[in-house]
Amino acid sequence: MAEKLKIIPLGGLDEIGKNCTVLEYGKDMIVIDCGVAFPDEDMYGVDLVIPDFTYLVANAHKLKGFFITHGHEDHIGSIPYAMQQVNCPVHGTAMTNGLIKLKLEEHGLDKKVKLITHKPGETVKAGCFSVEFIHVNHSIADAVAFCITTPVGKVIFTGDFKIDPSSADGMTDLARLGELGNQGVLALLADSTNVERPGITPSENTVSENLDRQFRNCDQRIIVTTFASNMYRIQSVIETAQRYGRKVAVTGRSMENVLKVGTELGYLKVKAGTIVDLQQVKSLPKNKVVIVSTGSQGENMSALYRMAFNTHKQIDIVSGDRIIISASAIPGNEKAVSKIINELYRKGADVVYEKSEGLHVSGHACQEELKIIHALVKPKFFLPVHGEQRHLQLHARLAKNMGMKPNHIFIGEIGSQFEFTGKTCKLTGTVPSGKVFVDGTGVGDVGSVVLRDRKHLAQDGMIVVCVNLSAQNGEIITGPDIITRGFIYVKESEELMEDLREVAEEAIDRCRRKRIRDWSAIKTAIKNDLSGYLYKTTKRNPMILPVIMEV
Repeated sequence: MAEKLKIIPLGGLDEIGKNCTVLEYGKDMIVIDCGVAFPDEDMYGVDLVIPDFTYLVANAHKLKGFFITHGHEDHIGSIPYAMQQVNCPVHGTAMTNGLIKLKLEEHGLDKKVKLITHKPGETVKAGCFSVEFIHVNHSIADAVAFCITTPVGKVIFTGDFKIDPSSADGMTDLARLGELGNQGVLALLADSTNVERPGITPSENTVSENLDRQFRNCDQRIIVTTFASNMYRIQSVIETAQRYGRKVAVTGRSMENVLKVGTELGYLKVKAGTIVDLQQVKSLPKNKVVIVSTGSQGENMSALYRMAFNTHKQIDIVSGDRIIISASAIPGNEKAVSKIINELYRKGADVVYEKSEGLHVSGHACQEELKIIHALVKPKFFLPVHGEQRHLQLHARLAKNMGMKPNHIFIGEIGSQFEFTGKTCKLTGTVPSGKVFVDGTGVGDVGSVVLRDRKHLAQDGMIVVCVNLSAQNGEIITGPDIITRGFIYVKESEELMEDLREVAEEAIDRCRRKRIRDWSAIKTAIKNDLSGYLYKTTKRNPMILPVIMEV
């Protein structure tokens, strides 16, 4: 039988982030993007969520390379974790590879992993695949789409994109996408993030104009926070600061990294003397200073958070400071952002964050731009990607309204295996997939059971019952002692604590009378009796941990 092209999403479906897609044909395999997602509120203690790389590890001998569309965390953040398990070349543009290199250095992998840099317009051979880099607009420099020529036809990945005719680096290469569409495209996998929004995404130039309005006639210190990776926004802030004779200082590690990479590669153009060290800011007049900071999403460890709550080593917010939040809150971060805004107001700062101020535009295509891509590419099959279920469904509906056959549109799930011939597409099964949690230096050692326990502890607290039992007859030597954490304040609940001791003692005595000497059975009896009593008297269900020591 003839080989079939397999397309397998390992992330980026039914979620925002963690974008990662496998293309496989015969003995060859490539991976498009390798990102992280950030934990939900109920993922206690989890730092990052990465794809499950089980399928890649099992097929490591087939891997010809990773191809990365751009340098955002949801597209590059998992590369170090993947490279610890499979090692193959990583292909990207200059800016993308500059940011990946910093990540690899943090994990001690920069000497091990081969980074290969390409320009838009170049085509790379990887086994039976040919991958063409196509310039697109996004909120970070050097973003690309891919056209992957396979033995059964061409597949186009848009990556994250929008169409911005006035972009500093030129408009998305619609001409090339149109050429490919005329040649015939087997499948399109397109960004669905902004499919709910009608119209066209505004140009980044509109933000520059509105930033100028905020700087004009302001005689106070200005602090601007935005996404660290949004280099065009940082360039706009620097140019506006230069125009009004202000010096620029940067705080926040990710912002410093982007500034370093951007200036080294020539993407950020800064006049000599404009950038100053954060230490120099205190010696400058307030109307001659701009601080560019991380923290637009309310992150606890970000520079803006530390400034707002007086834990920043060099900068404190003072009355009169103008804080410009040039970003919109990612869904789920609204409370964290509101917390910072409230604290900034409490300190007397002038906070500018309203959408009506026009200080942020999206980097993703809205409905009319998506329609342009569909009209140019004219794919035989369509798989919406990069979005939650509503985004995928609405993008599928948009494609259907443009004339695509419903049976040529496929909404997948993580791990879905789609098989293509030159004429057909079928969902033929699944591969191992899911979410792997990163907690500190641990990768994958926090699973659903551990998270369930953490959630239980967070909601109801914990009770530890310590008792010493005789090795001869099972009688109580000392205890039971009751220790609680996150359940009640012991000094105000002495009567309840005494009741708990009695319940535990009765459970142990009952086991002794029945001649039960199995410690696990005694622990179960203590746990069940205490749990029943606590729920009856307090309507709470804390975690109960009996500890038995044999004397």
